[in-house]
Amino acid sequence: MIADFVAQFARLIASHPDDIRVEVQEGDEMTQIVLYANQEDIGKLIGKSGKMIGAIKTVISGCKAKDGVSYRINVEAI
Repeated sequence: MIADFVAQFARLIASHPDDIRVEVQEGDEMTQIVLYANQEDIGKLIGKSGKMIGAIKTVISGCKAKDGVSYRINVEAI
């Protein structure tokens, strides 16, 4: 559910939405979400001073309150 949200949100922002891919790596206490995007879209996804990725993290932190799992999101170029 969270990975789908991140992928859909990233596709709305990206200039190359077909290149967006999300991988989820689940651990005992933390789940890592890796967002892969085209090199040209990395800046858009992170935003000025990290505000865009910060907003995504804020929404994801609401899910932590619901299911008790911590999430970490990383943006990487493909």
